[in-house]
Amino acid sequence: MMKEITRLRKVADYHKLANLPKPEHPLISLIDYSKVAYIDGINQMTWTQDYYVIGLKRNIPYKFFYGQQQYDFDEGLMTFIAPNQVLSVSDNPNIGHTPSGWLLLIHPDFLWNSTLAQKLPQYDFFEYSIREALFLSEKEESMMTDLLKNIQREYQSNIDKFSQKIIVSQIELLLNYAERFYERQFITRKIGNHEILDNLEKLLKDYFNDKSKIENGLPTVQWVSENLNLSPNYLSNVLKSLTGISTQQHIHQKLIEKAKIDLSTTTLSISEIAYKLGFEQPASFSKLFKSKTELSPLEFRKAFN
Repeated sequence: MMKEITRLRKVADYHKLANLPKPEHPLISLIDYSKVAYIDGINQMTWTQDYYVIGLKRNIPYKFFYGQQQYDFDEGLMTFIAPNQVLSVSDNPNIGHTPSGWLLLIHPDFLWNSTLAQKLPQYDFFEYSIREALFLSEKEESMMTDLLKNIQREYQSNIDKFSQKIIVSQIELLLNYAERFYERQFITRKIGNHEILDNLEKLLKDYFNDKSKIENGLPTVQWVSENLNLSPNYLSNVLKSLTGISTQQHIHQKLIEKAKIDLSTTTLSISEIAYKLGFEQPASFSKLFKSKTELSPLEFRKAFN
């Protein structure tokens, strides 16, 4: 039997869930995580929330489930959760220290009539899974903490016509720094990222060599990311940092490599090759092949005869 999903519509709903006083502002709140004390029965709850959550947390006494992914928080980790994600928790027996850190809750209504309202969903890391969190150096963590506290100080001050503009600019600055630090993380974790690339190459090679899989059509970005246990956005950004091309482009690249082999070493017709590679329509194969090689499949084949 599926658990009932509780919907947290307001920032105040999270405060109630975490046994915190009412928020000082109805649409934005910075929470000291050491003061969070979830209600009894939190382990049996599954919830979604209508607001964005930016977390910088240490020594968290829970295992968080974000969709179907499980994650144990470590020191200095920053996470970004978009509205409508499914969340749940269980106890983490490995943590014996006092939890600390910050949670910034931002309801989309707070961003109304600002340019960030349109831009915020474009920050890919809001679609990363929790286990793809941002690791921060001590200096980076201090910088992010200062920005979070600046946001808090502003909404705690007397609200005037400049308040929203100043807070939104601070949020955008924080997100831009997060983007920079993720780029640094892609570079400094290159050994692990190269392993991702190696696994991708093997996955695609096996796919195109397996007739039973090809019969289901071309591999999708979603299928690839699920099989590599990564979110689609995170995988694409890792690959771009290593190779300059996205997951979809890697799929096309592998597909064109296979097509070139078949065109140059077999007598299969263009249609047979297209179907063999998982295309439903040979014309779609020919169009893709020409866009990637500037030659039609037939023109490429003639070059070898």
